[in-house]
Amino acid sequence: MGPHLRSTDEVAGYHFVALDGEIGHVNDFIIDDETWAIRYLVVATRNWWPGKKVLISPKWIENVSWEEREVAIGLSRETIKVAPEYTDESLLTRDYETGLYGHYNREGYWVDELAVV
Repeated sequence: MGPHLRSTDEVAGYHFVALDGEIGHVNDFIIDDETWAIRYLVVATRNWWPGKKVLISPKWIENVSWEEREVAIGLSRETIKVAPEYTDESLLTRDYETGLYGHYNREGYWVDELAVV
């Protein structure tokens, strides 16, 4: 296996670290069923903020430490704490994603995809 290639099974459970400290762990992944792209990491914040899951785009990840089993992102804990909650019943509609990307002040992945068409 290449030095940066890992299965989602291995990365599930990695610690998730914001600019100002750990916020939880990678709980799961959401994969686009048409392109097979990993659209989101599902991050469980129960290590820091009880009982909530949030979605984080892999494009926002700043660093992955394979040795430390840690994923780092350039967002504050507070920004992630007040992010829209994700549940197993959440519908990933374009409205939900637009709100999510707006919360994080990021441009949606679909903007890049529309530019290619």
